[in-house]
Amino acid sequence: MSDDAGQRLHRPDDILREAVIDAARDRLTLDPPPLDGARTPDELAAAAGTMITGSGLGGERALGLFTDVIAPACLSMDHPRYLAFVPNSASEAATAFDMLVSASNIYGGSWMEGAGAVHAENAALRWLADRAGLPDGAGGTFVSGGSIANLSALAAARHRWRRRGGAASGSPVVVLSRGAHSSIGSALELLDLEPFLVPDDDRGRFRPAELDPATLSGIESLGERVAAVVATAGTTNTGSVDDLDAVADLATRCGAWLHVDAAYGGGALCSTSRRHLFDGIERADSITIDPHKWLFAPYDCAAVLYREPEEARRTFTQHAEYLEAVNDGEWNPSDYAPHLSRRARGLPFWFSLVVHGTDAYAAAVDRTIEVTELAAARVRASEHLELVMEPELSVLLVRRPGWTPERYRDHCERLARDQVGFVVPTTWRGETVLRLCVVNPVTTPDDVTAVLPPPR
Repeated sequence: MSDDAGQRLHRPDDILREAVIDAARDRLTLDPPPLDGARTPDELAAAAGTMITGSGLGGERALGLFTDVIAPACLSMDHPRYLAFVPNSASEAATAFDMLVSASNIYGGSWMEGAGAVHAENAALRWLADRAGLPDGAGGTFVSGGSIANLSALAAARHRWRRRGGAASGSPVVVLSRGAHSSIGSALELLDLEPFLVPDDDRGRFRPAELDPATLSGIESLGERVAAVVATAGTTNTGSVDDLDAVADLATRCGAWLHVDAAYGGGALCSTSRRHLFDGIERADSITIDPHKWLFAPYDCAAVLYREPEEARRTFTQHAEYLEAVNDGEWNPSDYAPHLSRRARGLPFWFSLVVHGTDAYAAAVDRTIEVTELAAARVRASEHLELVMEPELSVLLVRRPGWTPERYRDHCERLARDQVGFVVPTTWRGETVLRLCVVNPVTTPDDVTAVLPPPR
């Protein structure tokens, strides 16, 4: 056996290491980064050629493949005119520190193996819990995204419902509005939870006071079958916030778990102008907040918070002979979601908070809301555009009267092709409109104007 061949993967390579660091430094200093965009599978195959070989291509060629072929075929989520879906605008501090986190190769699943990282992550989670008004004992973990956070929260809700004897009344039901995120529906299907859909209002909000008597009677008739009620604090399509206090009242009447999906909107918990919209979130049993959306963390970083973390521990703690030493320890992030192996993905978020302070976060979020308001004012003043509704957070829905769905799609494709910006249409009440989401503090009103439909 050749020790040289067997250790080749782990032999220090100063040249490659420095080249990778230089490439990362170059990307961090781009202002702005290129928008870039997808290529077809055939185009990528032709440009990349055979990538994985028996003897390897060597560091220089492999890095060149990434910088010249792979990376340019990926949209830059941090471009100031990337306004589709919910963008990402990670701070430079968080992004740079993420390299160190990867280099440190920290296992973030248990206190025994990653106590320092877990302590730091818990500090960031505590800040989020404080913004929401959760009690001192609240806590949770960081997962990959809102979908897994929502799944985790609803799994804990189902477990508590079963533990309290809810199964004696029939199959479990979750009450939610039609404005809830698609991941909630996916979680219900995975967990075999039956949805009870209630209508949303003219902004896509869950407002129990506006439900008709038949709907309220239907909820009441479910009795103890209601395992959870879901509210949304920042709907993806319209950027609106449910009546959280009223939804909390409904959950209390049902004796059910209250989950608040604030994956997108949770960033506004630190806003000086929008925090009041979240009144009632402090009553939640669980909350989802994605720092990689509106709190300037790199992918992937989503928080799931529990009012009573012990409910999650009962749901997720894994038991085996080889885990006995771990399970006897302190706070283990693996106890609060369906994961065991995990990177300490909350550390870049924590580092940026420590570097810049929470006031900077409030100012950055307020800046994006201000830009949204200024852009909305420009749409109002336009003779050829209309606001579908006034923005509540940082989402704009814009109508171009007379345009067909095809015209909207053509407009968005032209913007991307010409590297002007990236936006996509959505539908609202069956009508195709343009949807913009501003979460990047570098985005200006002029950036928003640049992607709006022209007069002709």
